Amino acid sequence: FKGDDTCEYLLSSGRFLGEKVWQPHSCMMHKYKNSEAKNCLIDKHIVFIGDSRIRQLFYSFIKLINPQVKEEGNKHGNIPFEDKSASIKVDFLWYPEVNGSMRQRIKSWTEGSVAKPHIIVAGAATWSIKIHNGSNEALTQYKINITSIAPLLEKLAKSSDVYWVLQDPVYEDLLSDSRKMITNEKIDAYNEAAVRILNSSSRNSKAKVKVFSVSKLIAQETIMKSADGLHLPESSRDTNAMILMNVYCNKIMKPIDGSCCQPQPPLTLIQKLAFCFFTLSIIGYLIINLIHRNNFRKNKSCTDLESGEEKKPAISTPNVSTLEMLLHSFCKLGLIMTYFYLCDRANLFMKENKFYTHSSFFIPIVYILVLGVFYTENTKETKVLNREQTDEWKGWMQLVILIYHISGASTFLPVYMHIRVLVAAYLFQTGYGHFSYFWIKGDFGVYRVCQVLFRLNFLVVVLCIVMDRPYQFYYFVPLVTVWFMIIYATLAVWPQIVQKKTNGNCLWHFGLLLKLICLLTCIYFLSYSQGAFEKIFSFWPLSKCFELNGNVYEWWFRWKLDRYVVFHGMLFAFIYLALQKRQMISEGKGDPLFSNRVSNVLLFISIVSFLTYSIWASSCKNKTECNELHPSVSVVQILAFILIRNIPGYVRSVYSSFFAWFGKISLELFICQYHIWLAADTKGILVLIPGYPMFNVLVSTFIFVCVAHEISQITNDLAQIVVPKDNSTLLKRLLCVAGFFSGLLLFSAMQDQSRH
Repeated sequence: FKGDDTCEYLLSSGRFLGEKVWQPHSCMMHKYKNSEAKNCLIDKHIVFIGDSRIRQLFYSFIKLINPQVKEEGNKHGNIPFEDKSASIKVDFLWYPEVNGSMRQRIKSWTEGSVAKPHIIVAGAATWSIKIHNGSNEALTQYKINITSIAPLLEKLAKSSDVYWVLQDPVYEDLLSDSRKMITNEKIDAYNEAAVRILNSSSRNSKAKVKVFSVSKLIAQETIMKSADGLHLPESSRDTNAMILMNVYCNKIMKPIDGSCCQPQPPLTLIQKLAFCFFTLSIIGYLIINLIHRNNFRKNKSCTDLESGEEKKPAISTPNVSTLEMLLHSFCKLGLIMTYFYLCDRANLFMKENKFYTHSSFFIPIVYILVLGVFYTENTKETKVLNREQTDEWKGWMQLVILIYHISGASTFLPVYMHIRVLVAAYLFQTGYGHFSYFWIKGDFGVYRVCQVLFRLNFLVVVLCIVMDRPYQFYYFVPLVTVWFMIIYATLAVWPQIVQKKTNGNCLWHFGLLLKLICLLTCIYFLSYSQGAFEKIFSFWPLSKCFELNGNVYEWWFRWKLDRYVVFHGMLFAFIYLALQKRQMISEGKGDPLFSNRVSNVLLFISIVSFLTYSIWASSCKNKTECNELHPSVSVVQILAFILIRNIPGYVRSVYSSFFAWFGKISLELFICQYHIWLAADTKGILVLIPGYPMFNVLVSTFIFVCVAHEISQITNDLAQIVVPKDNSTLLKRLLCVAGFFSGLLLFSAMQDQSRH
């Protein structure tokens, strides 16, 4: 509401999420590591000047640079600190009162001969109240002294960052007898004087002393935990130090999850071109629409008075219809992408940090499960993993993943491990679905490949352009794209072994198994040879697709995390289709998959396996160790779920239409959440309606789901136009796509050069 100056919010307002997590109003605060703090403050001189409370803030600040620092030294004297590795100098200067001595020290920095500190943090008042026994004369003198200091601070603020820390409230019940005169009423009077006098003469907004008033709000919540009623507990002063670090460093380091004090990023050349393209599409669609409406009025159906028959208007030519459909799709997409940009790149809407509680994750899970069960219908077919069932599976998994992301449940290891299985299950379906298609249809044509690649990548490519993000940022789409190409290459390479060929000779089955063994060997080799993997994906232009922050390590980590599950999906499809061909399973409506005895045994084993995996995942103590085991064991729970879901005939014959609806747009939901449901590239939460968290989630979720559904329809419409069945036309389109990506690479190289 105060424009895009989120620094003002960071310094003045916020609330606690739980007991220790501070949430600034409207923006996100980054938690700085020691290395990040050093990189930000390299070659900087910071000065803290004031009383014992400022000394506390000084110690918390330097611990962000070096956590090993101990609070030693003369409490009523100056304390120096220096980090020689980064040439950082931080000094605490003991000036407990706002008086002539403090004025003289500040004045020395305004004179040309003395080097000015880059950051000055000042504040004092409680000593004046204590020494003068809370007299009104002391308050009058404080006003006079701060009036004489204010112009000097404002002069320093032209070249340095100057912060005046307001006095925190005290917990009067805990104050010692010598401090009983320090009351919250007196502190408020001193704070009012400081706020009124500071910046009163400054008209230049850039030359302002920044009033650090947020410390008061933090203290109001935590001062009762103070040891002496005067000094803040350690967690509170650490929060103040982190706020100070965010105010200064966010504009320098530009952390993704630190939206406070970050300016809006400038539009890149590619973003400007995209904006022009979408604008022209909207104008073009409006012009064609107006022409069509005008023609419709002219050719309006009218009754022939002689024959009594209705004359129908002339049917539009297919070319005009295709052009209109193309422009209509890009028109809608342009409006949607504008919303994406406003949500997550412009400083228009608020963003907040996530905060995990068990209730914020598990209550929505129970709610959607009840809804899913309520919308139960009969399936059109009763085969294992039929279309309705796979859509249902994708749907409930996607909803659980969305709740996982918005609740910040990744901090809770048992939930994280179960979500990893859901991601693996998506990839399992990739292996199962594509293998089944190629095996049954034997269709290795270019049309099929282009259709799949377009549907998978269209939205991500558009977002890379509009949101200025690398392709690898949307890691799941590169993952399923590469695995699709691996499945295609494995089955398409000579000899092409499909179901039709194996009908005549069973030996072909062994040939296919040999191919799968070769694939498994390659996967195993690449997973334990990071160097070989990185060499493959470091070649230009592949490197442009798979690099993140200048290297392909993130891509290797993501690929390695679920490296075997696609192979497991292919192997399961092969075994299932072989059993189905030999009629060794019963897929009739209401029939168990196997004989009653075998079905009961397999069902028991599946339930035990499912629960055993959950117990193991819930008992995980170390994320790294569990991630090492995950690729090999995740298939246990996936197969157990498939058997539990499909062995009983009555369970296989029904599905949840609620989950299946979401399953049809699961890819769009997964990608769209990055920018229009979550915020700051999934690190935070988008706030459209501040002050009403539940209402905000309802509104943002409704828009998010509608947008995902609309994008799914746009993708399907454009796929029919961009990827035609005619091979000669398709070849021309592929040449156009190659030219488009060549231009994109050229503009990207120009952007990188201009940034450097």
